[in-house]
Order: sequence, then structure tokens, then C-alpha cells
Amino acid sequence: MAAMVEDPCPFAPMAEIVFGKWTAHVLWVLGEHGRLRFSELRALLPGVTPKVLTERLRRLERDGLVTRTYHAEVPPRVEYEATELADTLVPIFRQLTDWNSKHLHEVHAAQLRYDRA
Repeated sequence: MAAMVEDPCPFAPMAEIVFGKWTAHVLWVLGEHGRLRFSELRALLPGVTPKVLTERLRRLERDGLVTRTYHAEVPPRVEYEATELADTLVPIFRQLTDWNSKHLHEVHAAQLRYDRA
């Protein structure tokens, strides 16, 4: 029987949950703007299709990072909001934003050097 190999990256499970395509975008926007309707969220995320946004919201709801509130009105109204669990990611997102501001130009310069070689 083959031995299980332990993942050498201790935050890989979190990265898969939080940094999938459009997932971080949704969490960032909800964290910055609070409770939003689907159309408001979509307007703040240009480029995301309704299908993909719906998939991401469902996954985030399943993961406990977004709550969906259905209001039985005419017409029906649905709102999405980051959970307390998602709020714990805000300091991490702010650190990544800070790193991005300080170092992304270095990454771009390295890419240019590499591409020229």
C-alpha cells in the first residue's frame, strides 16, 4: 500500500477555497460594500458572467463564507453578504493588497526579463 504524501504547503486547502477564479473578487467586493443584491454585485464585478457568479456564490455559501437571504416579495429579492468567517480573511486580503502595491512592479520586471531571454 502506498504511503500518503503530505502536502508541503500548509495553506493550500485555504488557497483552493479562497483564490479560485472570481472567488476572491466576490469576497473582496462583499467585504468592501456589505450586503448586495445579485445585480449590484455583478455591476461591481465587470467581466463575470451571471452563470459563473451564481456558481461562485453557491460555492461560497456552501463553504460558510457567504450568506444568501431570500426576501419573499414581489418581485422576489435575494441579497448576499460576507459571513463572520469571511470577515476573518479581510486582514489577509489587506496584507496581499499591500504586497501587491509594494512588489507587483518587481514581478512584472522579472516577467519582462524572462520573456526577453
